[in-house]
Amino acid sequence: MRYAPLAPRLAVPKHWSRSVQRTLVTVMSLAHYTLVSTRSWATNSRNQRVRLSAKADQLDHEIRLLREEIRIKDARMARMPASRRPHYRPTERLAILELRGLRGWSLAQASRVFQVTPVTIASWVARLDEDGPEALLRTSEPVNKLPDFVRYLVQRLQTLCPRLGKVKIAQMLARAGLHLGVSSVGRMLRQRPAPTPLVKTRAGGRGVSAKYPNHLWHIDLTTVPTAAGFWTSWLPWALPPCWPFCWWLAVVLDHYSRRALGYAVFMHQPSAKQVCRFLGQIRARVGRTPRHLVSDQGKQFRSRSLKHWCRRHAVRQRFGAIGKRGSIAVVERFIRTLKESVRSLTAIPLRRRFFHLEVGRAISWYNADRPHMTLKGATPDEVYSRRCPACKRPRFEPRPAWPRGARCAKPQVLVKGQPGVRLELSVAFLAHHRHLPRVAVIRAA
Repeated sequence: MRYAPLAPRLAVPKHWSRSVQRTLVTVMSLAHYTLVSTRSWATNSRNQRVRLSAKADQLDHEIRLLREEIRIKDARMARMPASRRPHYRPTERLAILELRGLRGWSLAQASRVFQVTPVTIASWVARLDEDGPEALLRTSEPVNKLPDFVRYLVQRLQTLCPRLGKVKIAQMLARAGLHLGVSSVGRMLRQRPAPTPLVKTRAGGRGVSAKYPNHLWHIDLTTVPTAAGFWTSWLPWALPPCWPFCWWLAVVLDHYSRRALGYAVFMHQPSAKQVCRFLGQIRARVGRTPRHLVSDQGKQFRSRSLKHWCRRHAVRQRFGAIGKRGSIAVVERFIRTLKESVRSLTAIPLRRRFFHLEVGRAISWYNADRPHMTLKGATPDEVYSRRCPACKRPRFEPRPAWPRGARCAKPQVLVKGQPGVRLELSVAFLAHHRHLPRVAVIRAA
């Protein structure tokens, strides 16, 4: 076999590694800048083939970046001795076997991907049909202990929707008819209970408390990066805050019901006249005018145009204090939730119509399907429309020997049907987005 001759060694200057590394980082930032600009032009092209090509290139680029992230994490795990690596939980083992069935992997392929031995995978397959304390699925008989399929429902819901915490899982299952305590859900998820402070409005001094829907509105502006960040390696160390590097988003929130009343998308930082026009559209859509309008002290909100608009519609304008409970923290928390929902996408759309669609879906799910902690498990739409919350309807009782008159996890409701019913978890996703789940519990056949 013939080998290629070795390349000659070149003389390099002293401290060359530092300059080369800095150059590599700068080149990557330049490439990021160029890719975002080029894709923004292609996404808004009139030619459909160009738009599809830009979308395919963006998805392919995202897949390559994710593979590089996985490679780095796997390399770190591979350096650890096998005896010191963390063990997979029962739900994760079952998910690995499910993924193996979908992929059609052999024992060697599955063990190589998840960094375990083929004997371990084979033992998991053998344990699927076992009964007893060592099986993957265990049943229990005590009256005050929930059946094992309830544990599977909770763990499966967390697997399908990993962003949900134990409080949110308990509230979603309560809306579906299965009432579980937060501590029970935390124990099933094998997590330590963490305190979850409630954000309540507190009237005092010059503060105001919302007493009914459309009494107090919040308005705020935020940016949603299209490429996951603004940092770059050259001065001023940031990309310009405008399209195609980010979208400007304006939102209006009702304080009493926590319902998002509307939103608007801008390519650049909106002016005061655009904010007034946006508020007029929300007012025409809702058919009501708020008594108070709370915002931060941005230049759009302190302008003469907005003051004149508020005076013309008899709205009292107020400025929230940063860090105070019941102030602008309510709308800031909503913006955080909205950004987490949008960032769960493969990539933030560069086309304005598609970004409008994704934000509208996230807000629709937030208003209609996401239980709110401050509202005690109710959704903003239920409080805004003064409907009975789904978590206060009759519930299922999976424990066969549980007395019908005994108390259940909050809220206290009656039992629907006979105790001891077997249940199945049904999870649907809004527009096939896994970060927008719609949870339901149905009777098993």
